[in-house]
Amino acid sequence: MIGVAVKAAKSGGRTAGMGLLSRPSFLSALPSSFRLLSGNNDHGSNPVTIQMINYGLSHARTHKSDESYAQGLLVLEQCLSAPTSDMDNSSALALLAMSSLLSERGNFCEAIDKLQKIQDLTRSSLGVRVAAMEALIGLHLELGQDDTSSELAEKCLQLVGNNAPEIDSEDESEIASTRGKAVKGLVELVRGNLESAESFFPISMNEKGCFGNAALSYGEFFHAKQDLVVAKELYKKVVQEMTDKKEFSDSACNMASQEALLAATCALGQLEAQSGNFGDAEEILTKALTEAEECFGSHHPKVGVVLTCIALMFRRKAMAERSSSLLIQEGLYRRAIDLLKAPPIDAEEAKVERRDVVALARGGYGEALIVQQNRKDEGEKMKRWAEAAWRNRRLSLTEALEISDPSSKLPVIDTRICRTL
Repeated sequence: MIGVAVKAAKSGGRTAGMGLLSRPSFLSALPSSFRLLSGNNDHGSNPVTIQMINYGLSHARTHKSDESYAQGLLVLEQCLSAPTSDMDNSSALALLAMSSLLSERGNFCEAIDKLQKIQDLTRSSLGVRVAAMEALIGLHLELGQDDTSSELAEKCLQLVGNNAPEIDSEDESEIASTRGKAVKGLVELVRGNLESAESFFPISMNEKGCFGNAALSYGEFFHAKQDLVVAKELYKKVVQEMTDKKEFSDSACNMASQEALLAATCALGQLEAQSGNFGDAEEILTKALTEAEECFGSHHPKVGVVLTCIALMFRRKAMAERSSSLLIQEGLYRRAIDLLKAPPIDAEEAKVERRDVVALARGGYGEALIVQQNRKDEGEKMKRWAEAAWRNRRLSLTEALEISDPSSKLPVIDTRICRTL
């Protein structure tokens, strides 16, 4: 982990934008079984669409460049015009995949546009439309648009309620219901309403649909309530379920399976640190950092979110063991703040993206500087900025950074939406 800290302190950040490249010749490199989908025939089928989606996603994510993402989108666009026996569902799945690639490159507006189009495909499955609503809610939460997220969560519940009677499969109906309620519960958690959130989560973790994002949000609810035993069990359940899930599924954007795995791993690491199990916490959070870098690249803001969790773990460990790790903490905080694209402290009325995590990183960094006499003024200035930027409704910044009081509220950083619960 010290090696990670040194690397974090020395690395420089850069972020690439995304430009859509017109590369018709790229499609000629596709296997013939994929190219048949773009021809004028009736042989296309949903399994081939899934193959094509997996190919486009894999190509984009393997190379992680503007060009590879643009080429991946070009592959996925072929699914929208390809003739299949289930046109609406194939198109909806392609739009889900496209929204994921767009959001991974920070193009939230276009990702949201793709997700909204899915609701117009009324013959697509309820599961796919719920997945699109779930992703829409997740993106708006990450953007800090909580009122919009709340409205969408209500629409998601209405979607499930209106369509459930038409579904032949009772399991599918129950899974969609659990999923819709869980994302509504997540919105309530973000808004600081624990009592309201409780009514939307499953009665039991064995309930149908209590897996993936639903189980993760359920675990975060128990984590916020300080029922760490149940929270830990749910986090482990999600990690176990998602670890080997490499293929495309009906989830997207910051609610995709790889995001759920990262968030569950990171939440588990935070829980172990808060329980005083620093060896386990360090190992789990290092794994989360590796996952974030492999999924998004080493310069992505999500890496900054995980680095913030690691820095806070080192802070907690140093105070518990009465040791010093100021150099490690400083390196981690500085790298995290850089990757999170935090505005300069002196910038007036600057827009702060991922405000919760940026405020935590700057607040923790400020406290690390305050204890150093020659940097006390710098630390106090940073702490004031963090307190002004903090918007969490359940706990204050002081409570989020509190370590000495075992009865204090526990913060949970959700890497999916880059929010503190």
